[in-house]
Amino acid sequence: MGPFLEQLAVLVVAAAAAALILLSFVAFLSTTKIPDIYWQKEENFFLNSSGKKETLPTIHDSPTKQLSIVVPSYNEEKRLPLMMDEALGYLEMRQKQDPSFTYEVIVVDDGSKDQTSQIALNYCQKYGNDNVRVITLAKNRGKGGAVKMGVFTSRGRKILMADADGATKFADLEKLEKELGNLQPWPDQMAIACGSRAHLEKESIAQRSYFRTLLMHGFHFLVWFLCVKEIRDTQCGFKLLTREAALLTFANLHIERWAFDVELLYIAQFFKIPIAEVAVNWTEIEGSKLVPFWSWLQMGKDLLLIRLRYLTGIWKLVNTQKKN
Repeated sequence: MGPFLEQLAVLVVAAAAAALILLSFVAFLSTTKIPDIYWQKEENFFLNSSGKKETLPTIHDSPTKQLSIVVPSYNEEKRLPLMMDEALGYLEMRQKQDPSFTYEVIVVDDGSKDQTSQIALNYCQKYGNDNVRVITLAKNRGKGGAVKMGVFTSRGRKILMADADGATKFADLEKLEKELGNLQPWPDQMAIACGSRAHLEKESIAQRSYFRTLLMHGFHFLVWFLCVKEIRDTQCGFKLLTREAALLTFANLHIERWAFDVELLYIAQFFKIPIAEVAVNWTEIEGSKLVPFWSWLQMGKDLLLIRLRYLTGIWKLVNTQKKN
């Protein structure tokens, strides 16, 4: 890369940084202290395999499944089937080997404009609505908002977040379960195991452009400097939480877009919830909704807001367990 392009890249990053500061200041002035936990009236139900509405449970109910898998989905009619086939194939095999193992897959359609909900409902009809549930949001909230909705209506003792693209090998759930177990004794029954692609970083850098690599390093630096210092890969969508850890962290979560993972781990570290980072098998799948420049800009803004709002006390962390 010549000197001109290097200078241009630096100018672009500087301009992005200035824009982040301006956007952060505007949003900083208009924020609220308490995270919104809301859904619209039509979102209080899920469609069963017969197409009839049933009332959703809540995370405050006693768990009735060993594992809940929450799959946030936005316009995923093409990628969702491969992920669901792999996940349900694994889960059904595991249940045959151990009849005491119970699970549910919760597909949260984040206001899709395609046939994502219908594709998911096909699996509900095949496997039954006790094992597969579909929640269709009235409007797009963002990945964090969709995951929160799924978590708050889950029935599992443990809750797994899994992306709809199936980029992570689903059987790696066992790795997360093992490391989660190694964290015992869990304080107040809380622990988190995060899938990680950090071991693949050198290979991914070789395949990226200079500009995308610069953005990636800039984002990682902001995560480390502002929010989370102990986890190398905060953005892998494969995370396993105990029910108690999920309730405490998501009840305090404000961010609903791409950077929600960072705030989630920031909250977990604040409450001293044990966290394990686990290397997983990961393959990049075409069709990502992440737009390199603008998505990184949004996430960078959110990182600044997370730090500023907690630092100034505009956002406060509440221990819901003690409150209850």
